[in-house]
Amino acid sequence: MGMWIGRNRKARVTYGFDEIALVPGEVTINPNEVDTSFRIPRKGENPIVLKIPIIASAMDGVTDVHFCIEMGRQGGLGVINLEGVQTRYENPAEMLKKIVKAGKEEVTALIQKIYQEPIKEELISRRVQELKEAGVLAAVSSIPQKAERFAAIAQEAGADIFVVQSTVSTVRHISTEYKSLDLAGFTKRLKIPVIIGNTVTYSVTLELMGSGVAGVLIGVGPGAACTSRGVLGLGVPQVTATVDCAAARDAHYKKTGQYIPIITDGGMSKGGDVCKALACGADAVMVGSAFARANEAPGQGNHWGMATPHANLPRGTRIKVGLSGSLKQILYGPATVDDGSQNLVGAITTCMGNVGAATIRQFQETEIIIAPSIRTEGKLFQTVQSVGMGTQ
Repeated sequence: MGMWIGRNRKARVTYGFDEIALVPGEVTINPNEVDTSFRIPRKGENPIVLKIPIIASAMDGVTDVHFCIEMGRQGGLGVINLEGVQTRYENPAEMLKKIVKAGKEEVTALIQKIYQEPIKEELISRRVQELKEAGVLAAVSSIPQKAERFAAIAQEAGADIFVVQSTVSTVRHISTEYKSLDLAGFTKRLKIPVIIGNTVTYSVTLELMGSGVAGVLIGVGPGAACTSRGVLGLGVPQVTATVDCAAARDAHYKKTGQYIPIITDGGMSKGGDVCKALACGADAVMVGSAFARANEAPGQGNHWGMATPHANLPRGTRIKVGLSGSLKQILYGPATVDDGSQNLVGAITTCMGNVGAATIRQFQETEIIIAPSIRTEGKLFQTVQSVGMGTQ
């Protein structure tokens, strides 16, 4: 399998969203009658059910308490970064304003400085409680090294979901400098669902699922503000990564009877990308830059990768995406732009209807073709005039 790239060395051909297309079905369905719900399993309880299969990324320019409350009311889920400004500062808005106003030559150093402020554990509890008081799900995120401590605090405060997130996640992490997270023990001790990320391979996904997690995030480096692929050379295009990890999910389900959802994380800014991710096997998607454009987003039309503050090797940058409209408009429309960045849910339901899929599980069986010219075929005038599909 693969192609020769030199003497004695082969490499697989892999695919991203721009290189495939979905084939219309033989039967079509009224988009208003499809089921877009997403389920997160819970131990000994009914699953958490979301109306829509969309999660907002735990990025400081995208989510805060206000944004997550609105996201929850719209049927989705927002995740608070427990290692961001929301837990370092009583008034994070002041720090966010400084980041937004900084020049591009100084912004990375400024972000590094701002994130040197110690995390205040009382703010972890407060953010969770603020979400619960508003009557929405409370989902929070941390890196593996802080997961044990922060998860205990978050769970005590009433959190519903805990996300453990790093550039690359594995069950078998080796270190002599610090104690690695015992993922199986961690998920067993914690009463709330644990979502782990990120990964892009079949074998690692299988191992992660075997450790008792409730979901796996798929994607290394595809985010609009992430620079990991340039800094580290790591990554697998999201179509191939999603297909491979979906195969692991299905193998795990066949072996154990436990269906552990996968969530494609990053690389999707338009409705068409989200549709392709779901059709490739994702049960849900995690999106950042599309929501950074919402009026409710704390970054005021800017966002930056979670690894941007790293003290020695930043792997992210601040990008300006501008403001597009309300969160409700980005999720449900009515769209006032023609590039697919608004009414993401409408794109999903319309696409599901056109391929004849009544549920996300059926959507995952959609015929896919390799079509690198799909975005440019017949679109010369859009490209020349920088409108519609020519804006990307």
